[in-house]
Amino acid sequence: MSAKKLLLSEEELPKQWYNIQADLPKPLPPMIHPETKEPVKLPPVLFAGECLKQEDSTDRWITIPEAVRDAYRLWRPTPLYRATQLENALKTPAKIYYKYEGVSPPGSHKPNTAIAQAYYAKQEGVERLTTETGAGQWGSALAFSCNHFGLDTTVYMVKASYFQKPYRRVLMEAFGAEVFPSPSPRTQAGKAILETDAHCSGSLGIAISEAVEDALTNEGTKYSIGSVANHVLLHQTVIGLEIQKQLAQIDEYPDLVTGCIGGGSSFSGMYWPFYYDTVSGKAPKEVAFLAVESTAAPSVTMGPYIYDHGDTARITPLIKMNTLGHMFIPPPIHAGGLRYHGMAPTLCLLKDEGVLDARAYNQVESFEAAMLFARTEGILPAPEPAHAIKAVIDEALKCKHTGEEKTLLFLLCGHGHFDMQAYDDFIGSKLPPYEYPREKVDESLQQLKELYPWLSISQDKRDAAARVTPAQTTQHQPPSDAS
Repeated sequence: MSAKKLLLSEEELPKQWYNIQADLPKPLPPMIHPETKEPVKLPPVLFAGECLKQEDSTDRWITIPEAVRDAYRLWRPTPLYRATQLENALKTPAKIYYKYEGVSPPGSHKPNTAIAQAYYAKQEGVERLTTETGAGQWGSALAFSCNHFGLDTTVYMVKASYFQKPYRRVLMEAFGAEVFPSPSPRTQAGKAILETDAHCSGSLGIAISEAVEDALTNEGTKYSIGSVANHVLLHQTVIGLEIQKQLAQIDEYPDLVTGCIGGGSSFSGMYWPFYYDTVSGKAPKEVAFLAVESTAAPSVTMGPYIYDHGDTARITPLIKMNTLGHMFIPPPIHAGGLRYHGMAPTLCLLKDEGVLDARAYNQVESFEAAMLFARTEGILPAPEPAHAIKAVIDEALKCKHTGEEKTLLFLLCGHGHFDMQAYDDFIGSKLPPYEYPREKVDESLQQLKELYPWLSISQDKRDAAARVTPAQTTQHQPPSDAS
């Protein structure tokens, strides 16, 4: 049995988020202070308290507040499609399914966590949230969510995207946010960059520095992040939990789960519940997990798994992750959401453990895949998930050659309606197939080693010291019926 479009009722909207920290093969290495070299936590003055609690939680299931579920109902549950027209065009025996998150008001998966973070901040009496944004999808989602709960929003948008995607800025402003191109003269972090390079095109690391500084230096203000952090990925698991129910309607289960990664939130939101099936023995067959990134910012495929700062100004603690170095300035490719120097620590740990694989594509081959998808399935993808579409097409063509009838699942995490300039540039053959040079990675990492020469000596000891946590003794349990 099969179906072109699979839907769920509002009553089937998940009531709990799934937390992978209960089931990791080993605990996450702790964040550490760059001077004392001791484990540290995120500062309480920075995030909403409930977000900080979830960040370190090893509870497997975390209840979604009813106010958040009510807000979710504006667009959730989202549809799951079978890409039959794409299958026919590829002449593949594979079955291709995609979850479409572009039906949300901001047009992407991002409000799944933005709504939760804005709700928790409002409950604590916060008046304003600051954040960074790359392509503008996260900024749009937070602006929408803060407006929903009556909070002010300040967004530092990577300068390259600020000018590439002006209508994303307009959408944020329509939802009531103030938006500034980053680096900006509003913060000390921004001023320092501009003094060095007055024409700097910006990076997520710089924008994070500005947003964090703004939050730390102003009363009634907290910071909100759209990816990488554990609590963010946790909120996104409504995606994978819904997919499991939708596929169960037709007795299907994926052989491959794939999605794009910039910080890792959308892909993690999809694959975490399937990972739980695997570790708990619930999966009916073996499933592979494939993370897909840009060759312009290949943090997982090229960057080492080491400690580094999450931001350029080194305000954040050191975090163990795959990194290109916190001084990384990406080229101004159109997939703005895939231009971060690091990656979600959970994803990096599982990549290091061999649980998932990673692959990188350049923007030209990704747009080629996006055009084929648009012409067969009728949805214009955002540049970010175009990378996952390229991976799915490659896997489907492998099945064509081998005759394997695999079930391939990917996440279409947003539409490309605000990315028409990118498509115009592609059609006009103006996009370079940019690949970040290995020597640039080596140069950035050398700067990191010069800054913290002790890292290569002591980081393994720090990891070993952090291996005894409640997550190690947690027993696998079946998911609650409420999920």
